Amino acid sequence: MLRLPRITIEVPVLGVGTKPADYEQLAAYADGLRRPQGLHMTLLHIGILEDFAADVADWTKGATDPGEATVMTAEWLRALPVLEGFSGTAERLVLFGGGRVSGLDVEVPQHVRDFQVSLVQALHGLLDDLLVDNPDDFILSSRALGYRYPRWHPHVAVGKPKSPGYLKESQPGEHRSRERSGSWEIRPLTVEFGPSQIRNGQLLPGNSDGVP
Repeated sequence: MLRLPRITIEVPVLGVGTKPADYEQLAAYADGLRRPQGLHMTLLHIGILEDFAADVADWTKGATDPGEATVMTAEWLRALPVLEGFSGTAERLVLFGGGRVSGLDVEVPQHVRDFQVSLVQALHGLLDDLLVDNPDDFILSSRALGYRYPRWHPHVAVGKPKSPGYLKESQPGEHRSRERSGSWEIRPLTVEFGPSQIRNGQLLPGNSDGVP
């Protein structure tokens, strides 16, 4: 059986700054700068669907069948509301993934934070339907969901961090980055986001163009 890729609810990045050079200047702070066309911000991470279903089956001690969990989760994902596009601002680069990823620390409007909270609440509802007790404990322990922090931190991954020594030596002058607990100040950037979408949603079970 084809192994599905990771499933997330995300918003694509439509633009960073007002011109291409605004994004390209981040190469002074991050290695392997990602293509701007692929940038996104994750609102909710589900992970590999079959792994999520296996976590549910294990947690419920078999009361919920993995196949049933897969179908119910796919239907739940497709029924989620869509967040319209919005603008955010970024003034810092921060480290994520145990220091392996450098990302824009994005300030987003309150309605975006409210939407993200509603997604987590909806996930609780799904878990109730899947007969998962103690959903908070499940969310933090599920290997598929992969939650490391209890609270959402809006960010856009852009590349790998350069060494602190490189940054201190190569950024003289007024706009020199200032390291503070794994973060570096940058010139303020506007970040434009498109409507929310399901990453790899075309491969969800039940889609006519996806996995049967």
